[in-house]
Amino acid sequence: MIRILGIDPGSQRTGIGVVDVDDAGRCRYVHAQALVLLGADDFPSRLGLLCDGLEALLDEWRPQQVAIETVFMDKSATSALKLGHARGAALATVVRRKLPVSEYAPRLIKQSLVGRGAADKAQVQHMVRLLLNLAADAKLQADAADALAVALTHAHMSATAGRTGVSTALLRRRGG
Repeated sequence: MIRILGIDPGSQRTGIGVVDVDDAGRCRYVHAQALVLLGADDFPSRLGLLCDGLEALLDEWRPQQVAIETVFMDKSATSALKLGHARGAALATVVRRKLPVSEYAPRLIKQSLVGRGAADKAQVQHMVRLLLNLAADAKLQADAADALAVALTHAHMSATAGRTGVSTALLRRRGG
């Protein structure tokens, strides 16, 4: 059994999703939440909250692998820069623990779960619920669902790499 921590970085909320994957590639839901960073006085303090919250989750859930979403350009350069800072803080926190990290583009995550890279959030959340056998009415915060999607993508890519002998890095470059 391998435990994977998925991270959907954000400067206001960072999604966290934890799944266990067995030798056959079956995934089981373990934990999901959003680290809410808005209570901090300023942006550097938000990054501190992110690191502290992530450290506590690493201690509690003890993942063996980490998967994180890459930065994409969305609304503005300022938003992308803040997202990059949050992503960097999360990466530094897990790398200090010597955990292996895999990075996935948002389009690849959507393609991996839904079958098309332009899927909307509702479709991704639906597939996360299906793949993890979660009740349709179970509360699942959006950022946490996105983090579970990152973890599931890593589980699927790792299983494919294991079956084919092709590295996950090569699969990511080729789009799955």
